[in-house]
Amino acid sequence: MTTMLASDLPLPRIGRGKVRDIYSVGDDRVLLLTTDRISAFDIVMAETIPMKGAVLTQISAWWFRKLEGTVPHHMISADADTIIREVPSLKDHRASLVGRTMLCRRTKVFPIECVIRGYLSGSAWKEYATQGTLAGETLASGLLESGKLEPAIFSPATKAENGHDENITVSRMRGIVGDEVTATLERMTRAVYALGERTSREHGIIIADTKFEFGRDADGRIILIDEVMTPDSSRFWATDVYQTGRPQPSFDKQPLRDYLDGERRAGRWSGEAPPPPLPASVVDATSRRYLEAYRRVTGNELEI
Repeated sequence: MTTMLASDLPLPRIGRGKVRDIYSVGDDRVLLLTTDRISAFDIVMAETIPMKGAVLTQISAWWFRKLEGTVPHHMISADADTIIREVPSLKDHRASLVGRTMLCRRTKVFPIECVIRGYLSGSAWKEYATQGTLAGETLASGLLESGKLEPAIFSPATKAENGHDENITVSRMRGIVGDEVTATLERMTRAVYALGERTSREHGIIIADTKFEFGRDADGRIILIDEVMTPDSSRFWATDVYQTGRPQPSFDKQPLRDYLDGERRAGRWSGEAPPPPLPASVVDATSRRYLEAYRRVTGNELEI
């Protein structure tokens, strides 16, 4: 499987994110194509990470299948041949589709990242350690870094096209999308996280926190969209080395972050674009970390 920096399909492209290219398929469907682009510190690297796009797409597809009967979702198919049968104009582009594409129902997306935190880590820990709060709301005293939060905290954020999303209160979320939608999104977020956290623990993985997106489809239903419990949208920890009171090693782009941090501390990088070139060892280590995440979460090797 060759790596992909950008895609070029014979469909109207309606969006391009840091990682995904989005194409229109008529009025009621979209095609999500996940490239092998990778970003860190809100900067997209020049290099690609082999198999990353396939990992993100296929983990999401695995979760969508697991979630049948729990919440409605947007996935129609993540199988290239099924997609080609549905969209015949893509028949000459099978190599670009395999593993990394998902045909989905089109929705009107809510402008909220539905973050849920089962453990106190990352930016949430930093805020708590200095202020005792999360998104400005006071938490109990005496909590430890990486400690389990019971119950898990629903912690919405505003979606940002560029830069970091902003953590907001549930009250502010109500002001953006209304009381009824807020209640529905929180309920669905908790249901998905509960299934994901329980399932992942059976495979030796803790989902410390994750974020979801939702949209309203043509029938007016609120459904789960985008990616689901992937290494890019979640913080995965191994149960066998988990210990409270310290940061945890995670199954994501940590080798990349560590390298960039080292370049910044050494004064070889300002922290702004363009980023420094990535050594082959960092690219390889990051690719292996994503593949290991797929294996640990699903219990299977990724075969494309």
